[in-house]
Amino acid sequence: QLQLVESGGGLVQPGGSLRLSCAASGFSMDYYVIGWFRQAPGKEREGVSCINVNNVGTYYADSAKGRFTISRDNAKNTVYLQMNSLKPEDTAVYYCAARSWGSCPVDGYLEVWGQGTLVTVSS
Repeated sequence: QLQLVESGGGLVQPGGSLRLSCAASGFSMDYYVIGWFRQAPGKEREGVSCINVNNVGTYYADSAKGRFTISRDNAKNTVYLQMNSLKPEDTAVYYCAARSWGSCPVDGYLEVWGQGTLVTVSS
């Protein structure tokens, strides 16, 4: 079974940092475009960041630019999202997803989704 599992979420104060992990099983992430998405209660899911195959390019939403960094570790079959200078408006469930074709940014036709990890930014 193709599977993605997110981890690393939790409660953090404004200005703090978290590193989210997206670990794949059943397939190699090397050959997939990987995107990070988030969804807050009552809001539509939005794309946050994306990384292309072979690290040939990345994408960041305006809200994430300068604060978030996406990276791959192919040996661990894992993609990371380092989130710094977190704001209360970053509070959401964060999901990773994979697509075997195309390039960043990704939106539709995602082939594999994780279950999500909750990030709460609050004092």
